[in-house]
Amino acid sequence: MTTMPGESRDALFRIKLLHTVIWAIFVAAIAALPLAVALGAFRAALWLSGLVWLEVLVLLVNGMRCPLTGVAARHTADRAANFDIFLPERLARHNKLVFGTLFAAGELFFLWRWLGN
Repeated sequence: MTTMPGESRDALFRIKLLHTVIWAIFVAAIAALPLAVALGAFRAALWLSGLVWLEVLVLLVNGMRCPLTGVAARHTADRAANFDIFLPERLARHNKLVFGTLFAAGELFFLWRWLGN
């Protein structure tokens, strides 16, 4: 059974929306991590860290690609950096670098504070 263009467009919209919501949850966790650490909420920081590490594991298992990227690719020939998510193209292209760096900094801050410094 082939998918009609309108159905693919609707499916792609839903995939992009889901991908964007999931992305926002992880960005919120990355941003909240150093705040939790600064407030001394180490249990919350541990949960936030664990959530992001779970996403890192998913990316590693999938060749550093979100599994939703492959699902979205079935509905379009577009392969711009943001074809599968509602983000500006430039941010989508550098997403892992930007938020990976912020997460690493948050993790280092967490470790530093947890060790008592």
